[in-house]
Amino acid sequence: MHFSTTTAAILSLLPLTLSAPTSHPLSSRATACFVIGSTTLPAEVADTVTAIQSAVTCDTSKTTLSGVPDVSSGGIKFSSINFATSSQTPLNFALTTFATASTLADSDLTLFQNQLNTYLATEAGIRSVGGSLAIKDPKFFLSFQIARIKTAQGTAITDPGQTVEHLLGKVLNNAGSESQATKDKVTALSKVLA
Repeated sequence: MHFSTTTAAILSLLPLTLSAPTSHPLSSRATACFVIGSTTLPAEVADTVTAIQSAVTCDTSKTTLSGVPDVSSGGIKFSSINFATSSQTPLNFALTTFATASTLADSDLTLFQNQLNTYLATEAGIRSVGGSLAIKDPKFFLSFQIARIKTAQGTAITDPGQTVEHLLGKVLNNAGSESQATKDKVTALSKVLA
């Protein structure tokens, strides 16, 4: 993936989920309030930080996972949608918390993007301190829901890493010990694109 393709994907409000074997220091680390550690971020995470940092604010008086400040985007605070404070499994939490409108195309894409921004920022903060990446499944589920909404709204998805099918694979691959019934619910959603 070329940097220009990556940048275009981020700027079109699509989260990055492709793995990259390389990593680089985040040159703008000082301006990303949620990157609190010194662990080098993978390139795609660093690119995401650069893309979202102006849309994300931090409440340093409150921390969430791995000591990351409570981040917010578009008025959505991570603490209000934190999977780790739920008694549900991460994927069941995502299924109930990040449900779309009954008519998929009527879902609020901006709301879902703001929710995803808080997950992306928190994940970057966690990665910067070498913390647990249990956040990945709900994050991928949000990306999956955004792809479904965009598809239903007629927006062409040109990045193969952001298609419903690809993101379904990411959700299922990160589902760990989730029940087959829960995984089947996500698979069923992948077929509802209108």
